[in-house]
Amino acid sequence: MDTLRITLGHTIRELRAAAGFSQEKFAVAAGVHRTFMGNLERGDANPSLETLEGIARGLGIKVWELLEQAERRQG
Repeated sequence: MDTLRITLGHTIRELRAAAGFSQEKFAVAAGVHRTFMGNLERGDANPSLETLEGIARGLGIKVWELLEQAERRQG
């Protein structure tokens, strides 16, 4: 079973792609560097609360909704 960090990264990637953002454009909207966004999406980095806020804002959802979607995917 994947860790929540990996599942969260995959969830972010899917939601970003579904919203029509390239990784680079979404990183700008979320306030992070593109390479860091790649690390997050692969589950190689732990996002701070501020980063989660920027990602959620970029996706038009609340932080708890982002985490809930990732937890649901974990089973």
